[in-house]
Amino acid sequence: MLAELKRDTRRELVEKAIAFQSPERIPVWFFNRDHLEGDILLYGVGLAEGNINEWGYEWIRLGDGTMGQPDRAVIESWDDFDRFRVPPLRPEVRMARVDEFMQRAGDRYRLASPGITGFTTYTFLRGYENSMLDFMIERERAEALLDKIFDFENEQARLAAARGFDGFHLADDWGTQSGLMIDPELWREIFKPRYARQAALVHELGMHLWFHCCGNIGEIVGDMHEIGVDVINISQPNVVDIEAVGARWRGRQCFMVPISYQTVSISGTPAEIHAEAQRLARLLACEKGGYIGYIEEYSCMGMSEENYRACCSAFALARPPRQA
Repeated sequence: MLAELKRDTRRELVEKAIAFQSPERIPVWFFNRDHLEGDILLYGVGLAEGNINEWGYEWIRLGDGTMGQPDRAVIESWDDFDRFRVPPLRPEVRMARVDEFMQRAGDRYRLASPGITGFTTYTFLRGYENSMLDFMIERERAEALLDKIFDFENEQARLAAARGFDGFHLADDWGTQSGLMIDPELWREIFKPRYARQAALVHELGMHLWFHCCGNIGEIVGDMHEIGVDVINISQPNVVDIEAVGARWRGRQCFMVPISYQTVSISGTPAEIHAEAQRLARLLACEKGGYIGYIEEYSCMGMSEENYRACCSAFALARPPRQA
């Protein structure tokens, strides 16, 4: 009797896509709607009390359906730095919902995230203008605060690994519409070594490292690959030269990319959405894997229900090219 063919679990699909081990299809992450339709489920290891984040900044909702923005900076002056305290770890609170989450996740890939991280957390603590000045004229203090942020995230990673998560997700926006927010060489001096240590720890703990980044980050994709980021989420493919990125890194780096939330998924037709999903798969994926689809409902940006559904079906139908 012929043995029944074993089909990949959803977790195996994701792992195979990351490791270039020929998944049966392109795995997909449904981020803010229809979570259980996808192959990945996210658990937040960050804490907040109402609108007050554990780092101390207040999150202001704008009433327009967007995620909102932080209120004033926590460390407006360096005189406040001596009084600043890193949040308590509180593992019993932070991980209180893990058992329920794991049961709900079933055979999906389990991803843990502190939420907003790294540089972005820094800008929320110091304010954006202060932050840009800090890296030039307050380098020693800036790096001391960055180390507190990164060290705390590393403790969160240890908690996630101890509870059996498959991956650890950083959300740290670096790009504007045209390039990085700071000079790439300054990024490599200050931030790259810290991300490298973070990646090494996450791997030592037995997890993959995922990195979400909005904006045009084409200049540092190679750096992220070099330090060991397993999944790079290019969140705005319309401002990145995807063809150049794919020509350099396809078959070597796993990417997670949506249908653009500034262009095609908002104003395109369902046919154009399907064509864009296929284009991304052609440029970034190979037959052995290296690509994960990403779906986010963006009615606040003008996405119609028809276009949201088209995004859902587009990745299910997209196919990587045959040649690696």
